[in-house]
Amino acid sequence: MIVCPNCNHQNPDGAVQCEACYTPLPATTSCPNCGASVQTDASFCGQCGFDLRAGAGMTGAAETAAPATSTVAPTVQVPVPDLVPPDPLVQLDPVSMNPQPPDPQPPKSSPPEPARVTPPPMTFESEPVTGSGTIAPTVAPPSFAALGKTQLQQQTAKLLHVQTQTTIELPQNLSIVHLGKPNDQIPPDIDVSGFPHSEIVSRVHADIRVEGDTYYIEDVGSANGTYINHTPLPMGNRHRLRPGDRISLGKGDLVTFLFQLS
Repeated sequence: MIVCPNCNHQNPDGAVQCEACYTPLPATTSCPNCGASVQTDASFCGQCGFDLRAGAGMTGAAETAAPATSTVAPTVQVPVPDLVPPDPLVQLDPVSMNPQPPDPQPPKSSPPEPARVTPPPMTFESEPVTGSGTIAPTVAPPSFAALGKTQLQQQTAKLLHVQTQTTIELPQNLSIVHLGKPNDQIPPDIDVSGFPHSEIVSRVHADIRVEGDTYYIEDVGSANGTYINHTPLPMGNRHRLRPGDRISLGKGDLVTFLFQLS
């Protein structure tokens, strides 16, 4: 069956356009591993998780451009007229043959002595006396700023399963979190096989990508699709998750999670 991306109507295999809304349907092909019907632009098989992108390549021919040649115009000799020296702007005074001796420098005076400052008298506070008769020094308690630097709290992403009110915390050491069921190709980081109606979820269903403090979700070619806030997410596109977003794996809103940050 081919699910219409516009109205979710189930059409028979080989249909070109939707029987309900006449929307053009994506082309399908058979999985080379299990023979299941998958879309031609799918990355993984929704039944067996086979990587449909293996063996894909790109070919092309490099084009070489002929170097451009530049033409230099011949140099034309232009005669330069003789330059006339300009008149001086300031009249210079004649130099006297009997220069006057410089003024004698005044005698250097010795620098004044710095004033003496009398330190104030030292006062002592009473200290507790130990058993040996010596005065124990008073130690000031350390300030709270010296106890340690302020630690930044790292936010934690969670998925709340709506049907069972089960909370699943996303792994913090992974940049890509795989959602699905156990398989031989890409084992899921979040296994949904134990939740009710998990049969509508593909083995390789969706990925959550972590980029800094931002989370994105994308469908990786599931059979029944991924829905964000009841809107189908086209394969190849990704959605930026925000707290409160509703994630449905498959049709009918049967396997649903709420995205949360804490």
